[in-house]
Amino acid sequence: MNFDLIVIGGGAGGCFAAIRVAELLPGARICILESARKPLSKVEVSGGGRCNVTHACFDPEVLAGYYPRGSKELTGPFHRFQPADMMEWLERHGVRLKTEEDGRMFPVTDRSQTIIDCFMNAMRKSRIQLMLSTRATGWQFDESSKSWYVTLPDKARFTSKYLMIATGSDQRTWDGLKQAGHSIVSPVPSLFTFNIRVKDLNALAGISMPDVIASIPALKLQTSGPLLITHWGFSGPAILKLSAWGARELYACNYVFDAQIDWCRQSEEQEVIRSIKQTMARNTKKQVHNLMLFGMPTRLWKFICLRASLPERLNCSEISSKQINALVQILMRDTYRVTGKSTFKEEFVTAGGVDLTEVNMSTFESKKWPGLFFSGEVLNIDALTGGFNFQAAWTGGAIAAEAIAERLKA
Repeated sequence: MNFDLIVIGGGAGGCFAAIRVAELLPGARICILESARKPLSKVEVSGGGRCNVTHACFDPEVLAGYYPRGSKELTGPFHRFQPADMMEWLERHGVRLKTEEDGRMFPVTDRSQTIIDCFMNAMRKSRIQLMLSTRATGWQFDESSKSWYVTLPDKARFTSKYLMIATGSDQRTWDGLKQAGHSIVSPVPSLFTFNIRVKDLNALAGISMPDVIASIPALKLQTSGPLLITHWGFSGPAILKLSAWGARELYACNYVFDAQIDWCRQSEEQEVIRSIKQTMARNTKKQVHNLMLFGMPTRLWKFICLRASLPERLNCSEISSKQINALVQILMRDTYRVTGKSTFKEEFVTAGGVDLTEVNMSTFESKKWPGLFFSGEVLNIDALTGGFNFQAAWTGGAIAAEAIAERLKA
């Protein structure tokens, strides 16, 4: 079978690129090969089943700053296709988005199926051939015909003028690209939670703080945001961001390191001391453990007091300067030994993939093979949580589609 474009991988970037080529060049013969039984699996589970489509960040320079890997390379592409463009495309296809307080954008239906239905309808309308449970076992460029040959498990062979790899973090695909001469940055997990074996902390599972400062002093990394205490340690945006920025270094140390939490987010230690003293002065007859400071839930505050070795029946009128200093130390520099990360299936993103120095980022085409394009996590691009990884897939797919459609027209 002969095609104008074969896309290997039926995920977000691959499907969107195929749709855009079909829209820019009606009648183009396009085939998507997806090894799973259904396409767009990450879209389905994203955002807890609501699909965090993108993020309400419309400045390309600022947007690029959310990518630990790919920030420099994506700045130019984001000037050409960014979240506002994706919003416009979805609205033209009958899907409206809403923006939540933290900037994340979801379909107003709060259902991932809305995005999946939109894509599937667009593919049907453009007569894109979607082949499920079909893995490409190999691909090869034929110099004489300037075409790509894609081999299937039953030895059938398809021919295409252009080929796109959009398989995500698939090791077999990366191995194939290595054999084709591409450099692959070794994959490591990103966006994972921290395992901390402190029994009294784990007993607080479910408690969250809306805004803390989390850091890894040894790596000089620091982030801020909500933090969630879990049965195994720490999670939440503040922790996920730390894991993304430190992905390679944390992998190198086998996920054993010290993490530090500033629970009260006060820039000056004296401000914290003053706040504590004022609260104690107003509550002289109360026990320190029964207070509520810095917006902490009661159980977390009691835990912090125990961490500072404050006696359970200590009255506010009895607290010493030494005890206040110990409390401040825990509030601002509470340090925990991390001894692992969340399991592989709980991870959202992998850092690693095709080396970006081997990709023309103005077209997302391989510099080594003519007519070979990339989209999505197969590239060494990853982002913080909040819809940014999907946006990189939309951007890459849209820009590659423009280049492919222009060449097919020619």
